[in-house]
Amino acid sequence: MINLLFIHQSGEMYGSDKTLLFLLKYLDKTRFTSVVILPTEGPLKIALENENIKVIIAPVLKLHRKMFSVKEIYNFLNDSKKAVSTMDILHKTHHFDIIYSNTLAVLLGINYARKRKIKHIWHIHEIIESPKLIKHFFLKLIQIKANTKIIYNSFATSKFWNVNKIIARKSVVILNGLESIKESLPEKEIQRIRLDFFNANSHEIVIALIGRINSWKGQAILLEGFVELAKLNTNIKLVFIGSTPPNQDYLVADLQNKIAECNIIEKVAIIPFQENIADFWQSIDIAVVPSTEPEPFGLVAVEAMLAKKPVVASNHGGLSEIVVNNETGLLVEPRNVNELIIALQKLIENEELRKSFGQKGYEKAIKEFSVEHYTKKIEGIFDAIL
Repeated sequence: MINLLFIHQSGEMYGSDKTLLFLLKYLDKTRFTSVVILPTEGPLKIALENENIKVIIAPVLKLHRKMFSVKEIYNFLNDSKKAVSTMDILHKTHHFDIIYSNTLAVLLGINYARKRKIKHIWHIHEIIESPKLIKHFFLKLIQIKANTKIIYNSFATSKFWNVNKIIARKSVVILNGLESIKESLPEKEIQRIRLDFFNANSHEIVIALIGRINSWKGQAILLEGFVELAKLNTNIKLVFIGSTPPNQDYLVADLQNKIAECNIIEKVAIIPFQENIADFWQSIDIAVVPSTEPEPFGLVAVEAMLAKKPVVASNHGGLSEIVVNNETGLLVEPRNVNELIIALQKLIENEELRKSFGQKGYEKAIKEFSVEHYTKKIEGIFDAIL
């Protein structure tokens, strides 16, 4: 039996959280045992425990931009002592063969692996263009000898970090995998969701951006484009589904103020994070991923494709590897409102095109982004480094 310790940055249920859940859910339990450390309670902890996976809440030494003050550095050093003590207790019980850090944000894994000479895998889900200091810090860290293997979630992420042969030699790209939707939602339930949550009837077209509400996911630029589209089309609704990062509630307030200013309150809905998100994917008509910065992968695009929805996405980062332009959706220049409007109008006007893109996107997602394929590749990494 191979004993694995997974360390992750949050207890939420967004992109990297879901990929960890699916990996652990489908990992061969006859060959691998898993323990997970999370920094907080949340839906991810509940979902993991429902799969009978042991979860520990403890400091993960998460790096963040506000930590470089005397107080925060002091807290970080204290947390480091507590975390290593927790790890020693766990290691004494489970005798870990591999420590797996899921995202760059957590430093506990590489720190402990180096101290106790345990194999370490870093699964990188981020592209960090700024601040430059943080980028260079991680470039130094991922190439140290204690880091045994690097897994990138896309070729875009790989291209960003593989700046020399030392890093490239220990790295591999494994595209994220997702569960396919097990059962189609009954039409009656779809119409209930559309009416109750979107205020949309069966004849209206629902455009949706599902995911974290933050400064670069593109909510503001989509809203700007929708204001113009609403002047041309009386049958469209816009939906934002997701929550903000901690202490950034002002982002929702900004959206609400803009919606009120443009006098389109009845056409736009802002809905907080939903655990049964697959039901909501099946209830919308067009998915939009207008990220203003490069997505390291873009899991929501795959989720939309698995729900047979056409995707309009920014043409950079991992999204360029997922969406096939004019086949599974439309790629637009990042931050270009006019291109976004043109792409959305094309889909609003053409129901057959929406269906065609949706079907081809579904076929691509099943073929290239299956959770089974994803898990087998990572199991192969475990076997190779031992």
